[in-house]
Amino acid sequence: MNSYLMSIVLEIQGVVKNFNGLKALDDFSCSVQYGEILGLIGPNGAGKTTLFNIISGFLDPDFGTILFKGKDIINMSTHQIVNIGISRTFQNLRLIYQISALENVLLSFKRQPGEQLRNVFFNWKHSLKQEKENREEASLLINEVGLANKLNDPTESLSYGQQKLLSLVCCFAAKSELVLLDEPVAGIAPEMTEKILKIIQKLPTQGTTVIMIEHNIDAIMQVCDRIIFMDAGTKVSEGAPEAVKNDPRVIHAYID
Repeated sequence: MNSYLMSIVLEIQGVVKNFNGLKALDDFSCSVQYGEILGLIGPNGAGKTTLFNIISGFLDPDFGTILFKGKDIINMSTHQIVNIGISRTFQNLRLIYQISALENVLLSFKRQPGEQLRNVFFNWKHSLKQEKENREEASLLINEVGLANKLNDPTESLSYGQQKLLSLVCCFAAKSELVLLDEPVAGIAPEMTEKILKIIQKLPTQGTTVIMIEHNIDAIMQVCDRIIFMDAGTKVSEGAPEAVKNDPRVIHAYID
């Protein structure tokens, strides 16, 4: 296998998705390199979230192929996709607000021994040990993003920005090689935006590849290695952030 192919973590080939005759994705293709932060921008209805839903197994495409580390993931369940190393955040966060920040993160660990009934009865000492280690790791992750004082607080009591941080921590707990971030800094204060962007920038140094959807162009310009501008389900422009930002088609779309 040549070095180019070795460097690709995700390959999207000719993906099409229709909703009642409306084409949400129209023969969309792109590749994502290991350790890259790729930004997806475009107007509402451009197909960005539909693409995330297909990559993460919430939707099946009508046509096309998606390869993760060379393996076709179409028709895999969401659970299987998480287990092979892809996790995501959502615009609506999907946290459990009635439980603590720590408990939300604990739920994100993969293949917990306590989930296996036989471990509860026959290997309970190992299960307790693993649960203790998970709790310690979850506490460390929460501390690293500056939420140590919120560890045992109900998630509903956190500010919206803190909840966004917590949703990132849940991704980290899954130890995913590829994370899909859906508007990670939308609707939050500038100080929290900077904090989250710094965390995202560090992810490639920890072996994590990132694809992020974001309407905040300044945020995209700050952290992304490459940008794809989408409109009406198609890829209109692709390249370095400055080049895409200055593409007349992109300028026209945002001005109009």
